[in-house]
Amino acid sequence: MIHTQPEDGFLTTESLVKRFGDVMAVNDVSLSIRKGEIFALLGSSGSGKSTLLRMLAGFETPSSGRILLNGRDIADLPPYERPINMMFQSYALFPHLNVAENIAFGLKREGMPKDQIAQRVDEMLQLTRLQQYASRKPHQLSGGQQQRVALARSLAKRPQLLLLDEPLGALDKKLREQTQFELVNIIESVGVTVVMVTHDQEEAMTMASRIAVMSEGRVLQTGKPQEVYEYPNCRFVAEFIGNVNLLDGTVRNSEPSLTIVDTALGAVELGHGVSAAEGMPISIAVRPEKIRISTEPPDASRRNVFRGKVIEIAYLGDVNVYIVLMPDGTRMKITGINSIHESEASITWEDEVYFWWNPQAAVALTQ
Repeated sequence: MIHTQPEDGFLTTESLVKRFGDVMAVNDVSLSIRKGEIFALLGSSGSGKSTLLRMLAGFETPSSGRILLNGRDIADLPPYERPINMMFQSYALFPHLNVAENIAFGLKREGMPKDQIAQRVDEMLQLTRLQQYASRKPHQLSGGQQQRVALARSLAKRPQLLLLDEPLGALDKKLREQTQFELVNIIESVGVTVVMVTHDQEEAMTMASRIAVMSEGRVLQTGKPQEVYEYPNCRFVAEFIGNVNLLDGTVRNSEPSLTIVDTALGAVELGHGVSAAEGMPISIAVRPEKIRISTEPPDASRRNVFRGKVIEIAYLGDVNVYIVLMPDGTRMKITGINSIHESEASITWEDEVYFWWNPQAAVALTQ
């Protein structure tokens, strides 16, 4: 069982559970989210991330557990009593209202005086750079502009917590990449605490200060994007975040700064110790970009040097992707940045190649 240790935070869930009949949608989730951070719940469909977000919003009631916002248990409060706003993937803009009226909608419902509403709407238009579009209807805006209107409306009421449900899911890839940075800049300038749900790893790693990877209702790992990517704590996280080569083997011996694992490729050196006894099964995770490749043998100081045959090459513009077949049938995925290594430029299909990686570049997984 993998546990996420809670720490003092602005938003805390304690042993949160949600059942739908016999289905455990969220299973014993304890998280701590700091004030002002952008926190991403990352997982595939059915992982429980959206159900968890809906419980934070008040649209679902927990089966058990607590939700604390700034020290107050809000698990039983209805949505309209929570100092929380949620921005939906569809944006949910009112088609008959213009941009300024959409932003003002929630403020009017709260009975805010007209002059204060006008001031707040103007602040939000400036923040999201929408001043020139204030009189336009949603259908007259691009997808990115519609999204900024939805964000402005969500921030207008100054929520303590902002929930984002697949915030960039409705945008095409190029616009999504551009909008990621815009959203982060707007959110950070306001200082609001954000919990976002996404299935897109790149989106989570670009926007979030920390990530929680979910699967089957549980949080498997929490950490900064770089920590989760470089040091996954289990096979699922290693495979879900980015690309990875996984090698199964058994521990030959382990010391504090060196572990030797016998695999189908041969002996693999790890630049760290592992909490595993001799003969214990273990997996080694090596990211494709950590591996060097050449038709020429490397110098004798290199560790973890192996040979294989190139059976696939994909040119992706900024990188080349090589699939190398080993004698035992293992396939290794290797990526190389274009134009840097001349030795890679001459590699073609059916070439016999050498490939290697630094012992510190691989991670041992025991679960």
